[in-house]
Amino acid sequence: MAAAAVYQLAQCITCHAWSPDHSMVALCPNNNEVHIYRSSQDKWERVHVLEKHDQIISGIDWSPRSNKIVTVSHDRNSYVWNKEASEWVPTLVILRLNRAALCVQWSPKENKFAVGSGAKTVCICYYEQENNWWVSKLIRKKHNSSVTSVAWHPNNILIATTSTDGKCRVFSTFIKGVDSRDSGTSLSGDLKFGEQVVQLDLSFSWAFGVKWSPSGNTLAYVGHNSTIYFVDDIGPSPSAQNVTFNDLPLHDVLFVSERMVIGVGFDCNPMVFTADERGIWSFFKFLDERKAATSSSKSGSQFSEAFGKLYGQSKPGISNDAVEPSRPRGGAHENCINCIVPLKKSGDRTVKRFSTSGLDGKVVIWELEN
Repeated sequence: MAAAAVYQLAQCITCHAWSPDHSMVALCPNNNEVHIYRSSQDKWERVHVLEKHDQIISGIDWSPRSNKIVTVSHDRNSYVWNKEASEWVPTLVILRLNRAALCVQWSPKENKFAVGSGAKTVCICYYEQENNWWVSKLIRKKHNSSVTSVAWHPNNILIATTSTDGKCRVFSTFIKGVDSRDSGTSLSGDLKFGEQVVQLDLSFSWAFGVKWSPSGNTLAYVGHNSTIYFVDDIGPSPSAQNVTFNDLPLHDVLFVSERMVIGVGFDCNPMVFTADERGIWSFFKFLDERKAATSSSKSGSQFSEAFGKLYGQSKPGISNDAVEPSRPRGGAHENCINCIVPLKKSGDRTVKRFSTSGLDGKVVIWELEN
């Protein structure tokens, strides 16, 4: 179903994003820097290092049309990087956070971006020409814990968030003077900034990655309880269903079409979920068939395998004979996958290529054949 091209670009990768023409990739090698690599004849050359943050960079997004890079960090700051001649120049973002910034995403029209934080707050940032900086309006007092992921609806107004309080929420981000009401959907209506559309209490554990389908009619997010949730008819009376699996939890999701979702996470192997003609979602298969075959031949409980991954080997004074040491499992990724990014041209409704990165320091490009 898929062919993988594997590139070892660091010892550990926190997050990554692609340039508009997909010739360069920006990644954080688990520190306070952004490394930009350029592809040339199937080889990768590091061409830029962006240094401005003081602590680990937790989110990167590269806008496909305006060619801007936005970064956020545990240092509570964010910068928008613009290419000027041969250098990347940072522009200050006024976040007003007292806790770490955890995730970031450009809006579809690229006139705003959203930042989730450990301050139980979402920052919606927009540019002020007269001051040459990006300012933010805050969605406060809605989350009870850290905001782990944000996802823009195609109408550029609604945004979905997940949090470690176990909930997924949808808000309006309409900003007068920045947005217009001609979004073409009744979802946004006449909602004011920060007004909550719906709160989904489907998960009883931490909630992580969240994404909208290409049409914006379906929302998918994942919980730390090895469950993925699908929600239709976002509004006062949404319809929801969940798929629970026996493998390790997912960390992020991606719609490749209206009826197919790829989930990635702690099992190191992308999982494919599909919907039938009735709209019933189910697990379809593991994407990395080599790894699926290797892991299925291993014996021992799921708990033992996870425990072995955690410790790797016996600790002094602790008997760990029954736990297999952590070892490569023969697939493209050998550690947790924490980021999945589509590789598609502007205007495409389906995703035929996407990339993943993880704690093993690899960037893997997947080609969907069918």
